[in-house]
Amino acid sequence: MARTKGSPVVAQDRAIIGGLLRDIRRAAGYRSVEAAASTRGCPASRQTIYAYERGGLVPSLPQFLGLIEFFVLKAPVFDGPDAKPAIDLRAHGVAAVTRALMLPAYHVTHATDLIARMQPVHRKHS
Repeated sequence: MARTKGSPVVAQDRAIIGGLLRDIRRAAGYRSVEAAASTRGCPASRQTIYAYERGGLVPSLPQFLGLIEFFVLKAPVFDGPDAKPAIDLRAHGVAAVTRALMLPAYHVTHATDLIARMQPVHRKHS
């Protein structure tokens, strides 16, 4: 079976995903993309993070999760002017992932709908 091209991600979803990444970067204490990208272990380049945050590119779900994990668990800077305390940053990360999973861009809601429709029909035994 030939592989089909995925449906384009609507501008609103691109903007939401970019905003989620920008907000979590700032909440982790990184005022600039440059500072984040130059941090050891950052899973994306400066140009890529810029493109994600501006909505020009949409990260795959693993790329999105990798950036969230990096900012929340691997490299938060707690002394930045916009940095949140660790407990708040973790809650912010959970909220960002939850919001992203509900967007049509990642097809999770479609998958759960499909799972629900494929559930076996239980028949009463007589």
